[in-house]
Amino acid sequence: MSPGNATPSDGSTHEMSRRLLFSIPSYAYLEPGFLAHGDFEPGQTERKHFPDGERYLRIVSELWGRDVVVLGGTPTDLDWLEVFDLASGIARGGARSLAIVIPYFGYQTMERAVRPGEVVVAKTRARLLSAIPAPEGGTRFFLFDLHTDGIEFYLDDRVLTRHVYGASIVTKKIQERMGNTNFVLGACDAGRAKWVQSLARDLHVEPAFVYKQRDSASGGLSVTGVNADVKGREVVIYDDMIRTGSSLIQAARAYQAAGATKVHAIASHLVLPGDAYETLMASGVFASIMGTDSHPGSQKLPKENVVSIAPRLVDCLNSSNE
Repeated sequence: MSPGNATPSDGSTHEMSRRLLFSIPSYAYLEPGFLAHGDFEPGQTERKHFPDGERYLRIVSELWGRDVVVLGGTPTDLDWLEVFDLASGIARGGARSLAIVIPYFGYQTMERAVRPGEVVVAKTRARLLSAIPAPEGGTRFFLFDLHTDGIEFYLDDRVLTRHVYGASIVTKKIQERMGNTNFVLGACDAGRAKWVQSLARDLHVEPAFVYKQRDSASGGLSVTGVNADVKGREVVIYDDMIRTGSSLIQAARAYQAAGATKVHAIASHLVLPGDAYETLMASGVFASIMGTDSHPGSQKLPKENVVSIAPRLVDCLNSSNE
């Protein structure tokens, strides 16, 4: 039987109408959430490594005529290749359409050149994704809480992109944690002030940020003050991503020095390389650190401090098919 005439062995059309869901290895932790909130059939692959380090990938599931979703963020260079290789194989394997969900877009802080000769890696990686072969029904990308809105437009015009904002997820988690507590929503610095002001309006609380000054000799930044009255109140610091957390600790100490009773932190992306989470908690300045599960680093936190983005992303996938 030719691929074009393939039908399910039980004659059911439901299985063929369900979307196939494939995940790259580093995002396997998010797959159960997608399966719980959407009508997907788990895609089957075969993977192994050769002695020289090269990777073998075989797509076992029948792809012909199927609508396929690839779930995989790109925190590492290997993850970029995992997404590219898997999606390319799916497109070439006869899938009808392809939706690529990227909860975390790697190199998103390298979205522009500051010094001569710097490579705008966010753009070069967008070109890599744009080179994935397009199936008959087209390719759509779903990108979650990008560092800069313009990154989605780095991808080729032949693909459709949707920037999925996580504001509702973040604010709901803050409300759940803070309840009726009198708190201020803070930023690490003025650079995130607009984001924090927007979230603060949604939460009906006061926004705040710290003033910083750069030392002309060393180039280092130091906190010079806080713009809001936080005395006797708790502060929740929002940032789009937490990496090493050095600036976050600096800001938290500034809020404490200004009279804050407790300081919490929340982020869209919990990157937390190495022992960053342990360092943050050992600083003694945070009552809690919270965030979404958009990045594998989120798995280092207690489960009650992490909110899943799976329902939001599945809703976006569903609405795009209507």
